[in-house]
Amino acid sequence: MKKILTFLICLLCAAPARAQMPYIEEVRALGAIAGQGLACGSAKYDTFELLARAILLTKSPSDKLQNDAIYAYSEEKANAYISKEMDGFYECAAINRRFDNQEIFKAVLYADGTIKMPDGQVLTPRRPYDATMIYKKKPDSLKEARAIYNGREAKILKVDVRDDTLASMQKAQSAQPQAPLPSSVGRISRRR
Repeated sequence: MKKILTFLICLLCAAPARAQMPYIEEVRALGAIAGQGLACGSAKYDTFELLARAILLTKSPSDKLQNDAIYAYSEEKANAYISKEMDGFYECAAINRRFDNQEIFKAVLYADGTIKMPDGQVLTPRRPYDATMIYKKKPDSLKEARAIYNGREAKILKVDVRDDTLASMQKAQSAQPQAPLPSSVGRISRRR
């Protein structure tokens, strides 16, 4: 009887852990939603993008997982956008209604990257960051995305990565001459 009771208690304690979505899967889901919102031209797309990126940065347990999540988010966003474009933007009005009424818009993002979720949960980042710098609203983001997804190359204006291991590597390599960075990045491949 004691073993059964112990098993049931363990099962009840494990249920909330199983109910949570893994970090990368949550980021992929956010990317898919962002791609559909961008493709359908949702009015709240820019706010969603800001909050989704903040969640991506704030919830990341490590720098490596954060980099993997950024790639996964971008890949899912591109896949959802292309998929919606290929089906002729079918049911965009219904998608925009659902998109604009999501719970994520009830979240509160603070200047240091802390997020208060709609359920009352407070997420604090591993390292505080300037939340105003994670997404800049662009009035022509839909036109720009279409051009990139249709094959035009995107130009990288500035890449700023801050990591403890990166700083130590840069100090070690400061004596060596560095090759110039490429000026553009080609189309995102949908193949794995």
